[in-house]
Amino acid sequence: MNTAYPNLLSPLDLGFTSLKNRVLMGSMHTMLEDIPGGHERLAQFYRERARGQVGLIVTGGVAPSLEGRAIPMGHAMDNEEEAERHRPITKAVHDEGGKICMQILHVGRYGYTDKNVSASDTKAPITPFPARGMTSEEVHKTIEDYVQAAKMAQHAHYDGVEIMGSEGYLINQFIVTKTNRREDEWGGSYENRIKFPIEIVRKTREAVGENFIIIYRLSMLDLVEGGSTWEEVVQLAKEIEKAGATIINTGIGWHESRVPTIGTMVPKGGFAWVTKRMMGEVNIPLITTNRINMPDVAEKVLAEGCADMVSMARPFLADPELVLKSIEGRAQEINTCIACNQACLDHTFTMQVCSCIVNPRACHETELNHKPTDKKKKIAVVGAGPAGLEASTRLAERGHQVDLYEASHETGGQFNMAKVIPGKEEYGQTIRYYNEMIKKYGVKLHLNHKVSAQQLIASNYDEVILATGVTPRTLELEGINHDKVLNYADVLYHKKPVGKRVAIVGAGGIGFDMAEYLAHDMSHKSVSLSVESYMKEWGVDMEYQKGGSLADSPKPLESPREIYLLKRSKGKHGKNLGKTTGWIHRASLAMKKVNMIGGVQYDKIDANGLHYSIDDEKNLLEVDSIVICAGQEPLRDLHDALVNANQSVHLIGGANIAAQLDAKKAIKEASYLAAKL
Repeated sequence: MNTAYPNLLSPLDLGFTSLKNRVLMGSMHTMLEDIPGGHERLAQFYRERARGQVGLIVTGGVAPSLEGRAIPMGHAMDNEEEAERHRPITKAVHDEGGKICMQILHVGRYGYTDKNVSASDTKAPITPFPARGMTSEEVHKTIEDYVQAAKMAQHAHYDGVEIMGSEGYLINQFIVTKTNRREDEWGGSYENRIKFPIEIVRKTREAVGENFIIIYRLSMLDLVEGGSTWEEVVQLAKEIEKAGATIINTGIGWHESRVPTIGTMVPKGGFAWVTKRMMGEVNIPLITTNRINMPDVAEKVLAEGCADMVSMARPFLADPELVLKSIEGRAQEINTCIACNQACLDHTFTMQVCSCIVNPRACHETELNHKPTDKKKKIAVVGAGPAGLEASTRLAERGHQVDLYEASHETGGQFNMAKVIPGKEEYGQTIRYYNEMIKKYGVKLHLNHKVSAQQLIASNYDEVILATGVTPRTLELEGINHDKVLNYADVLYHKKPVGKRVAIVGAGGIGFDMAEYLAHDMSHKSVSLSVESYMKEWGVDMEYQKGGSLADSPKPLESPREIYLLKRSKGKHGKNLGKTTGWIHRASLAMKKVNMIGGVQYDKIDANGLHYSIDDEKNLLEVDSIVICAGQEPLRDLHDALVNANQSVHLIGGANIAAQLDAKKAIKEASYLAAKL
């Protein structure tokens, strides 16, 4: 038994259940809830997390009514037939000794349907569909919908429900004046506005009895103008306790807030201070959440008295055995969530099945499995970037004999550049994880070894996998070899010096990362912000002096450079960045006063700087350095020689398609190939 995390692993008696530990698997909508056969896939997804010793699981949000659905094809938990579709999920979790609660979520004005309803006539900035204010009769009916959903969850054998009262969804929309402009019994005074959640909890408790968990997710920090004051948040928490809640969970920020709350740039445990402020105000357990991704982070939060329990959601996408590995003293083997959102939230918000960039099996447990091989092969993997690391370790895990060749002195490939970007330091955790898997499964690693086709052929491998990655693309431009010119690898990997005035050519993901890197003082080993500095930079008032806890304005650190980010196309910079993170990157660079220029034709580079044209108008940027971030080319020089020698060879990752640096695609390709060979 591991003793490194005593607070994390100590039991917490809730009166209604005894949890195995103090870690809750928080709610994540996976889209499996809404597709044919999805409940069976969800059963296996949750089974593996329960087997991994998660004490309590909360499902993705389930609507209490058709009006409460996020998307037209969603389902409502409003009848026994629907409840019975959930029974494979609850059975799977109970078979593994776990407990599971169903989250009841009415999205209100956040829906992508023409049936949106809210406290008042309003329209959210994140959906094209306006919402209609509900009549008083509809409010009463909606309360009964929540109660019915809870009763149906009980019929489906769930251990409880979580009533979603935060993140700007319907209940939150009733609570704050920003969205509640009613003049009847459900609007006006704060006491009237909080009657809606109080009645939902009170009537739900009456309907389900005492031995059924009711978690209420309370918005402790709205992070929008017109949000609740701290005194109001405390008042609601106390009323929710009186109404019969078992546990209060912490909700942070509305979806339309200008403050990032779960991105990788958020300090670990960055919002636990809000829950700590609530400790002692109520007598039921409090859960804290957001950017708690490893046992040591959870342990620190608990040891500092910030909460009674911690919630982790995305970390259980990355590793279903996170708790088990912690219990067994194997924390170094945890596949850490890097909070990139690329395969989880970005998928959900584009109506794709959720997964995980570092664990493609997440939500695909019924189709992607790495079973022990019955025919051991001798396999070479060339390139120890993300694709090569995934392929080699999964193949070795299955029982194959694997040689992993890497030309440089370290594993990690492109992740070694990603991890030095401010806010992306977590990418180094993925390299750490794979290095542990190399040792655990006996991959024979050859560093500083640029293997030749002749050596591979002579070694008689059954299979050769080329994961050799990419090289930065060189532009055909007059003066491209000038001393002022660098490429992204020169700066991020080789640490070549960059001047005070910089032009970045290319405004894709690499260009944005480069601008973020250069907009910080990189003289320090790490520029990760403390919680206090982060809140100051993004304009969060930790003193909570007004509703919503927003400061009058963000106070970002000043950039040490004057930076220009240029692109050939017209229109908004970063429009192809992640659905849920692109706005963060744009906002961050705007705060650093990065100059964004589009519609550019590059003319030449000389001692004066970068010459360019916009609509035939000539311009000159007098800069010290010009950093090229204009794409990359695949490195596959070994391929033809191997094919000509009739060697079985496979291309994965950037060596296969180098249109962009896409770790999600690279790791997924590698994982599926490893399952097949």
